[in-house]
Amino acid sequence: MIKYLLPVIAIIIGVVIAFLTRKQKSIGTKLLLSFSGAFLLALTLFDLLPEVYHHLDPKQTGLFIMCGILLQIILEFFSKGAEHGHMHIHKEDTVFPWLLFVSLCIHSFLEGFPIHQHNDMVYGVLIHKIPIATLITAFLLQSSFTKIQIISFLVVFAVMTPLGTYISNNTAFVTDYIDVINAIVIGIFLHISTTILFETGEGHKFNLSKLVAICLGVLIAYFI
Repeated sequence: MIKYLLPVIAIIIGVVIAFLTRKQKSIGTKLLLSFSGAFLLALTLFDLLPEVYHHLDPKQTGLFIMCGILLQIILEFFSKGAEHGHMHIHKEDTVFPWLLFVSLCIHSFLEGFPIHQHNDMVYGVLIHKIPIATLITAFLLQSSFTKIQIISFLVVFAVMTPLGTYISNNTAFVTDYIDVINAIVIGIFLHISTTILFETGEGHKFNLSKLVAICLGVLIAYFI
């Protein structure tokens, strides 16, 4: 049950953080984003990647991972990078961002599949979702969308990952191809996490706080 609840809890935590920090600019969210990127990347490399390579042909595995990277690039064409912390909703916008909504839901849905066989991955998804939910909520609150639209956006977004996990656990067809799907999701995780980690600060300055957050993310993932 915890693997279904934790992704939802992550959204709730993100929403709470957004409300608590809505009147101030905090670097805490950026540091949490860096930590989550390192944590997700490390778990993918330590846990998910070896398992997929063990069950699939190596060259096919690489092909599916590349498909996942390309899929994420396509999704980001519509979401503008919201999956790794970039939001571009303007206050004067009144039209509901359907492309952003659908692309985020597809991404969130696919995140749930590796949790089927890799319970540790639920913690990677948990940590990844908190800063993303915080940023999404913050920008939605600054928009001109109605409360019903904002709440509906967040609720559907929250349930997509547990839905992916449920389908991977209870659908025979998906179970037969779970390693292929996981390889695709690896590509998605690799693209998102490396984008977060390789983004530089203003003026390309060395950021000790970000480095510490990244090292902590890798270290904690290693000992899970």
